[in-house]
This record gives sequence, C-alpha cells and structure tokens, in this order.
Amino acid sequence: MPTRNGARIIGKGRVSAAGPGPDVMAASTLDSDRVLSSDGQEVGKIKEIMLDVQSGRVAYVVMSSGGFLGIGDKLLAIPWSALMLDTSRKCFLLNVSSERVKEAPGFDRDSWPSMADASWGSTLHAYYGAEPYWAAVEPVTPRH
Repeated sequence: MPTRNGARIIGKGRVSAAGPGPDVMAASTLDSDRVLSSDGQEVGKIKEIMLDVQSGRVAYVVMSSGGFLGIGDKLLAIPWSALMLDTSRKCFLLNVSSERVKEAPGFDRDSWPSMADASWGSTLHAYYGAEPYWAAVEPVTPRH
C-alpha cells in the first residue's frame, strides 16, 4: 500500500493500458505544470523535481512563482507530499492559500538552500502542513 507522503492523484483513474500513466511517469512530463492554491489561484509552475537519491523518493518540487516570463520570479521548494496531481486539469493542487504562497520562504536561482539539511526540511514541511517524506515507515509496494 502506498504511503501518504507522496503526491496524491485525482482525475482520470488508473488506466490498464501499457505504458506510463498517472501512477508512473517521466519527471519531465510534469515540468512547467501549473500549481493552483486552495483558493483556485495559479501560484506558479513546476521547474524542477528534486530526488532524495539515497532513499529513492521524490523530496520536493521547485516552483517558480511571481515575475513575468521568468524575470523577477522567486523559487519555492514545495514538499512533494503537499501536492495533489489533478490529471483532468493537468495541474498540481496545493492545499494552502495564494497569500500563504506569497509569504513562503523562497530563494533565487543563484542561492539555493541546502535541501539535504533536516532542519531546513522540517521547517519547510511544517510551513506547508505536510509530513516529511523521510518520516514514512510503511514501504511502497508496486501495483499490479
């Protein structure tokens, strides 16, 4: 049974056809996907998907927010577990308000945080009300 600390999927259900689908897909498929806040506002676009190489889990997405055509935007790390993938609308849903996203701690392209730092990660997960991905104890089993 999958853990609760991955992105949930809503929209079109699982498809039994061969090939990738909503449960397993290339990370590049999600690049530039919109992110909508709990109040329905578009708050950014996915720019990067960050992997915890040691655990083999998706840790965060990096979202570009604000600005125009990439100028004046800020980057935000969003815990993967704070997101829900809506396959029907082809976007991610984030269960925080657009105002909370505007106030979120961000960074710029030349000054990334130390994403492997547990203290930084715990603070970030708490900000978004998400369980840290490293806290999961039940294994993820493949679907058949």
